[in-house]
Formats: sequence, structure tokens, C-alpha cells
Amino acid sequence: MRISEIVKNLKPSATIAAAAKAKELKATGVTVYEFTLGEPDFNTPDHICAAAKEAMDAGHTHYTPATGIPELKKAVAAAYKRDYNLDYEPAQVVISNGAKHSIHNVLTTLCQPGDEVIIPTPYWVSYSALVELCGAKPVLVPTTQESGFCLSPEQFANAITDNTRLMMLNNPCNPTGAAYPVETLEGLAKVAVEKQVPVLSDEIYEKLVYPGSEFRSFASFGQDVKDLTIIVSGVSKAYAMTGWRIGWTLAPADVTKGMSNLQSQQTSNPCSISQYAAVEALNGPQDCIPEMLAKFTERREYVLKRLRAIEGLSFADPGGAFYAFFDVSSYFGKPLQGGRTVDNSLDFCSALLEEAHVALVAGDDFGAPGYVRLSFATSMDIIEAGLDRLEAFLKP
Repeated sequence: MRISEIVKNLKPSATIAAAAKAKELKATGVTVYEFTLGEPDFNTPDHICAAAKEAMDAGHTHYTPATGIPELKKAVAAAYKRDYNLDYEPAQVVISNGAKHSIHNVLTTLCQPGDEVIIPTPYWVSYSALVELCGAKPVLVPTTQESGFCLSPEQFANAITDNTRLMMLNNPCNPTGAAYPVETLEGLAKVAVEKQVPVLSDEIYEKLVYPGSEFRSFASFGQDVKDLTIIVSGVSKAYAMTGWRIGWTLAPADVTKGMSNLQSQQTSNPCSISQYAAVEALNGPQDCIPEMLAKFTERREYVLKRLRAIEGLSFADPGGAFYAFFDVSSYFGKPLQGGRTVDNSLDFCSALLEEAHVALVAGDDFGAPGYVRLSFATSMDIIEAGLDRLEAFLKP
């Protein structure tokens, strides 16, 4: 059968591919120190699971409205008022099958062939692929380690052309952990309003921000900014609910209407049981978030301390999320464990997995050759042992 050119050129997700390679090695009986996937290693809190069971017992196992049950839309709108003092009507909320689905809805609704979408790099691996799937062109704007991997307002303004349809902002960022300073966000917001460029603000890591950094929702910089902002988020990271597949958008009414029509034809509704669990996540006790963040903070401090002690590695301290993103290019062309030499991040990660049984993700598909991503969403025992092996790998 003939495969479409768009799908033929589509690469698999780099993070999922790296995890699959690690699982293949595990299947042979090898102990692998896994740092690839971006999901909390904690179980979903008990009160949320209980709400799912109650929903099943109550018979909430049928179709729901395509864009989500009214209770969840109301809970999302109330959470943004409670947490960020942002006023949204429940009718402006679309509940989807995870934040990735929400991003696809936004891009498909707003973009068409010939449009350009500005993406600061490094960026989450699926951004450019999702842009290309709707026929638009990703415009990749590099940021630097020295800037904390934050796009400047000047870079944003300089990247805008007559074909610019959207800018995609991820704060805090996967893979770098960059948490944008408030003044930088404010500068980006001014450019968006001046140039009338809509902004997709992916805020999925909004609750995972470390001391010394501050989170501000992009829509909070005034009504004129809010009118140009589509917020994307969900329950996966803050509530350890990756498998429940619940994400959402908050957007101006016309964009919401377009996404609603799209989703009604595309997937129908998200899982009914997951929606009721998400209502409890948002409306119920919030103690689980600071408890999880405290664990991530401890791991972050340990990981950064260990990485600083290894000669030749460099990085910008992550202000949010649960990733360390570091430059390994100083080791290219030098003998590593087993006498191997590598010339790029992909080969570095392959050699590290094969020789030291440590699984990281190469920075190439994040738009950052020379870097690798380590997710510290795993136990301290694994982190300590994995970093021991990484250090030994670099010192043959």
C-alpha cells in the first residue's frame, strides 16, 4: 500500500525509542539504569484512584460529551482561578486524551500548509513532528546554555514573518528544565501582542518548579495577552497520572469551538473514568504535589552535584520539571569505557547503554546535538548507581 509522504518521513518519538532500546536490553537479563521516560515514578494518589472506582461503580462507563464532562471543565476553570487568578468559562475548556493530543488539536485548528510555527530549541521531540503533520513549517530558534535555554523577546521578534501563525512555548521546558524568568515572559508577551502572534503555552510542568524559580502562566500578563494564548496542560505530571491520558486546553472561544468540532470527529471523548479521576485530582487534597516536589528537589540537588563533579560536562541548572540536560561533546573522539570512541550524542547514548547499561536520551531530536537528557523521575538508588556508572564510563 502507498504510505503518505508525511507519515513516511515521520520519525518515532526519540524518548519512546530510547526506552524501547533499554527494555530490549533488560529482556536479556541485564540490569539497566533507566533515565529515559518523562513520567513521575510515583503511583497515582489513593484518593484519585478511589474516585475512579466510585465512577465505575456509579456506571460512568459510557460515552461523555466529546470535549469532556461538565464537572471536569468546571474543575479546570476553577483551578486556574484558584491558582493563577485567571478567569475562564468552562465552555472555553476542551478535555483531550492527554496534553499531546491537546497540542495536536491546537496545531490542526490554527495551522495549514504555508504557515510557520516558531519553536525555541531545545524543544520537546514531538513539537516539530506535530507541526509538520498539519502541513505547516517548524521555524526552530536556538537558545543557549548561557541564557538558561530561554528564548529572548528579541529572538522571538526576529523570527516572525508574514507567514508566522503561532509560537510554541514550553515553560518549564522539556528537555532542559528551563523555568522562564517572569521578566522574560513579560517581554515575550509584549512581542506577541505587538505582532499579534498567538502563543501555544505548554504548561504541563507548571507544578514542578524548584526554589529560586517562579511559575507564571503566560495568559496572566493581561487580557490582550490572554486573548492570544492557548494554554495546554493536564494531570499527568502534577498528579502522577500519565497513563490516565487527560489533558486540556484553555483558549479563546473561537479556537475552542474549532478544536471541539475537530475532536468530535477525531476521537470522540476522553476516557470517562479518567475524567472523573481528574475531577478529584483538581478538586481534592493537593498535598500530593508538594510531597512529590520535595522528592524531586532532593533528587535534583543530588544529580546536579554529581554532574558538576564530572570534568567536561556542562549544563544550565533546571528550574523546573525533572530533567538534567547536559553537554557531553567534550568527550567526542576520546576513548571511553571499553575503548570506544563516539562522535555524536546518538552514538554516545548507544555506547553508554551497551557498555555501562545506562539509558539516556540523545539531544539530537530535541534540537540540541551534543547534549543528552537524564530524567531523575526515578529512585535515588537507581540515580546513585546510574551516575556511578556514567562517571566510570567517562573515565576508562
